[in-house]
Amino acid sequence: MTEWHHGPVRALLADRADLLVWLELPRARVMGQVVRRTLRRRLRHEVLWHGDVEPPLRTVLADPEQVVRWAWSTHARTRERVPALPGQQPGLVLVRLGSHREADGWLRGPLARAVRGRR
Repeated sequence: MTEWHHGPVRALLADRADLLVWLELPRARVMGQVVRRTLRRRLRHEVLWHGDVEPPLRTVLADPEQVVRWAWSTHARTRERVPALPGQQPGLVLVRLGSHREADGWLRGPLARAVRGRR
C-alpha cells in the first residue's frame, strides 16, 4: 500500500500495481481535513516523519508547496489522472470510493473476508 501523490514514483507504482483504490473525496471535504490536520499539527508542535514539524502557518501565503496550497492545487489534476490509469495500464483495476463510509464498507466487505480466509 502506498500514497499515490508522490510524483517521482507514480509511474513506477502504476506499472507494478494490479489494484488501485481511490478515495475520491470532494474538494471541500479534502480541504477541511487538510486544514484541520495542519492546524492541529502546528499548534501541538507534532513531530512528523524524519523529525519535521509543520512550518509556521504564514507559509500558506508564501510557499506554493505548503500542504494546504498543495492539496488545493493538485485536487483537480488527481481527478483527471486517476480515471485515465486503467486505459494506460491494462489489467489495472480501479476501485473508486466516494466517502470514508464507502471505504469502511469496502474494507469490511469481501476484502476483509478474503484476508481472514488467508490466515
